[in-house]
Amino acid sequence: MTATNFPRGTDSRATQTFPIVQRSGIRFFRRVSRTLIGVFLDIGHRVFFARDILRAFGDPATYVPLTIRQMRNIGVDSLPIAAIVAAFIGAVTALQTRYQLFPGIQLSVVGFITRQMLILELGPLLTALVLTGRVGARMTAEIGTMRVTEQIDALETLAYDPVAYLVVPRLLAALVMLPVLVILANAIGVGTAFLTAVAATDVTWGQFAEGLRLGFTPFQVLYSLIKAFFFGGAIAFVCAYEGYITEAGAEGVGRSTARAVVITSVVILLLDALTATILAPQLQS
Repeated sequence: MTATNFPRGTDSRATQTFPIVQRSGIRFFRRVSRTLIGVFLDIGHRVFFARDILRAFGDPATYVPLTIRQMRNIGVDSLPIAAIVAAFIGAVTALQTRYQLFPGIQLSVVGFITRQMLILELGPLLTALVLTGRVGARMTAEIGTMRVTEQIDALETLAYDPVAYLVVPRLLAALVMLPVLVILANAIGVGTAFLTAVAATDVTWGQFAEGLRLGFTPFQVLYSLIKAFFFGGAIAFVCAYEGYITEAGAEGVGRSTARAVVITSVVILLLDALTATILAPQLQS
C-alpha cells in the first residue's frame, strides 16, 4: 500500500505492519474506502463530461451535419430488430394474458392488459435494452477505437472539438430516434397482439378492440415517449463516455464495450423505476 491510495491525514502504512488481529478489519475498511473514492471519482468524471457536452452545443457547424447520419445509424438501421422484438413480445403477451384469465372474466380485458403492458412498460423498455446491445456497443467501439488509435488527438490538432464531433451528434440522434422507434414498436406490438389473440384464442375482434379503448388516455402514449427520451439519452451518454475514456488498445475497447452495455442496461432499469414512481400517479388520475 502506498500513501497515494488513501486520503490525506489517514494512516497509510502497509497492512502487514499492523498487528495480526487488526489486519482483517484494516484490509476491509481500506477496500471499502478505495471503492467509495473510485465511485465518487467516476461520478465526477461523468459530470465533467456532461459539462463538455453542454459546451459543445455551442458549435453547431460541427455536429449538425453529422447528426443526420447518426439518426440513420441509430434509428433507421435499428428498425428491423425493434420490429421483430415488438412483434414477438406482443404475440406472447396476448397469449399469456388470455390463458391466465380466470373463467367468467370478460375477454375484452385481454386487449386492455396487452395495451397497458406494451405501451407503458415493455415497448420502451425492451426497445431500449435491445438498442443498448446494438447501438450502444457500436457507439462505444467506434469512439474507443478512435481513442486508442489517436484519432481523437488528431481531431484536437485540427482544431475540432472531439465532443462536438463524436458525442453530440450521437446524443441528439438517440434523443430523437428512440421515441420514434418506440412509437413504431408499440404499434407493431399491439397489432401483432391483436392478430394473435383473434387467430390463436377465442377472443374476438370486437372484444379486443373494446379492451384497447377501455380507459385509454393520450398521456399513456406521452408516458411511453418520456421513457424513450430518457432511455435514448442514457444510451448515448454512457456509451459515448465509456468509449471516450478507453485505454490499452484492442483489449481496452472490448472491456469498455462490455462495461458500457452493462452500465447502460442498469441505468435504463433505474430510470424505468424512477419514471414509474414519479409519473404513475398521473396515469391513475
